[in-house]
Amino acid sequence: MTTQVIVLNGGSSSGKSGIARCLQAVLPDPWLTFGCDTFVDALPASLRTASDGIDVAADGEVSVGPEFRALEAAWIAGIAATARAGARIIVDEVFLGGPASQERWQKSLGDLAVLWVGVRCEGTVAAGRETARGDRVAGMAASQAELVHRGVLYDMEVDTTRTESLECARAIAARIG
Repeated sequence: MTTQVIVLNGGSSSGKSGIARCLQAVLPDPWLTFGCDTFVDALPASLRTASDGIDVAADGEVSVGPEFRALEAAWIAGIAATARAGARIIVDEVFLGGPASQERWQKSLGDLAVLWVGVRCEGTVAAGRETARGDRVAGMAASQAELVHRGVLYDMEVDTTRTESLECARAIAARIG
């Protein structure tokens, strides 16, 4: 079965978005990218700093509440429906809940051909990128670097610590065939 969805999971500033853009450039067919940052940006302001929505602590720890989870479920179902309608999809995600996060996606993607990709980056390198970006709470990248991978099963992994996004994208594209 031809891959319909590529799920990139990694911590903040690990290089997922860069890989997604490179995949769009190297894959022969058009692929749409949906990222967790896009989802968070789409939330109403009232849910971006609330216990019902998403809250980022001063140390970078992220917690989410029931309203966030309900909207996230709709978001995931919508992405799955888009893939079922024929679009090829790249998902840029952060599995803060480890295997429980992956299970939410697996449940919605069910019958679709999915390539699960772990995007790793050493915490110190990701933290440096986080600082350079200037749009993240300090500490988020380091705290997520390993956390998001615990208990998650992948078809393949890439490591952006010393490998450029384009090279990682080419490895992923080769796996798709």
